[in-house]
This record gives sequence, C-alpha cells and structure tokens, in this order.
Amino acid sequence: MPEKPRVKAPKQRSTPLGETSDRRTILLVGGGLIAAVVLAVVLFAAVGRGGDVDEASVRESVVAAGCTFEAKEAPPAQHSVPPDGGSDKWNTDPPVAGPHYGEAAIFNIYEDEVELPRVVHNLEHGGVYVLYGEDVPDATVEQLRAFYDDHKTGTIMAPLDRLGDEFALGAWVADGERQTGYLAKCKTFDEDAVSAFFDGFQFKGPERFDPSALRPGH
Repeated sequence: MPEKPRVKAPKQRSTPLGETSDRRTILLVGGGLIAAVVLAVVLFAAVGRGGDVDEASVRESVVAAGCTFEAKEAPPAQHSVPPDGGSDKWNTDPPVAGPHYGEAAIFNIYEDEVELPRVVHNLEHGGVYVLYGEDVPDATVEQLRAFYDDHKTGTIMAPLDRLGDEFALGAWVADGERQTGYLAKCKTFDEDAVSAFFDGFQFKGPERFDPSALRPGH
C-alpha cells in the first residue's frame, strides 16, 4: 500500500519588526481562505444529502446484467476496528458500511489486497470500491482496469481472493436521514451495470468531500 510521503518541518525564521503588520494581514487572509474551504466542504455535504438516489434504477441495471444486488441499512459508524481486523456489525461481505478504521486507504489501484477497515472509511467519504476474486479471468480484470482508468477519482480497485470468480462493487450512501450500504457481485463485466452503480452511488457518502479531494494518491 502506498505510504504518504513525509513532509519535513519548515526551518524557523525570525521576522523583522517592520514586517509584523504585513504578516498579520497575511495570516488574516490565510485564515479567511481556510474558513472558506471548510465552509465549502460543509455546504457540499449538506447539499449532497438530498433525495437524489435512484436505488431502483441501479438495482434493475445490475440484476439485468446477471449480478446480485444488496441494499442494507448501514450499521453505526465508529472508528473501532483495527486496520487488520473485522466487525460483527458488518452486514455484508465484503463490508460496505459501519465500523471502520480511523484512517482511510489511499485512493488508488492496488496489486495486493487492501485492509478492508480502511476501505470502509473511503466509502464513508463517498468512494466506491472494485474488488475482484482470485479466479476472475484476466480478461475481466483488464476490463475492470480500463473502467477504473476512466473513473480514478473516488475509486479503489484491488484484489480480494476470497471472492473467487466474482468481483464486487461497494458504496455507502446517505440519502436524507437514511444511510444504506450497497453491494453488487458479478461474474462478468457489463459496462452499463457498472456505470449505473457508479453514477447512482459514488460521491454520496455520509461524510462527503468535493471529488477533487478523492483523487488518486489522496
């Protein structure tokens, strides 16, 4: 799993007395910009929680492609699961909502399995995962990779051997006061079905960020 680069602490500098007022102005302006960014994130979350989820249409597309589709009420969200652990409150396999680790995984495509308690945190932020079993044909994995290449923002793709010959799509959605975990499992790739899942559920998590904050490497 990629590690975030360490950032060296800046060297300390003394400030000439004549620059004090200028520095105060810069700090005030900088503080205002930070407040504006925080407000934008809050507004994005508030606006995004309207009734804009068409579960029935997504279900129809996914089932028509021969996939299974689950919609389960999200268990309470708690930072109570270690990165290599699990929770008896998860109500799907793989999990799509509920207790998770306090730090999310980095949005990216992986060659090795990713710790699921981290990935559930990514879904809480509006991400979607694509996980594939060890027996999924190489041709199908390549189709999934091509789809990922066009949907990198807000997406994690990784193997999960225990899925066997299936791949899974997962999302955690807040629609008004309702929170739902969605899980689809498929044996063959159908672009319309996968696109319907992404279009219907991505960027609609209970803790929402602007999609630019969910780019690969973040």
